[in-house]
Amino acid sequence: MLSDYAPILILIAVVGLFTTGSVLLSELLGRKTRAIGKETAYECGMGTVGSARLRLSIHFYLVAVLFILFDVEALLLVPWAVAAREFARSGVGGVVLVEVIGFVGVLAIGLAYVWRKRGLSWDR
Repeated sequence: MLSDYAPILILIAVVGLFTTGSVLLSELLGRKTRAIGKETAYECGMGTVGSARLRLSIHFYLVAVLFILFDVEALLLVPWAVAAREFARSGVGGVVLVEVIGFVGVLAIGLAYVWRKRGLSWDR
């Protein structure tokens, strides 16, 4: 059983050693000089204007939450689509299909609600 996962565990170990070694070598062999402007904030080639503590509209946060919601939906639908044929062979395909339709239906209701509340329009 463990031998099935051995290549994945070896890959994870090699990647971990490589990243740790790269960071340590960079820290040990890299330059230690400090430039005058190195510690300042840099944004699109322009200097900072105003405070970093300005208030943003809640709309930006709503869009971010909606993106995460539908990203998670895609993450959950892809494994189901890959395993759909196996579900059909095992005889539980109808039950799983109803569950997936219910899942997508709940998300469609959420999308309709957000659309009706104009949560997707940028010109507010």
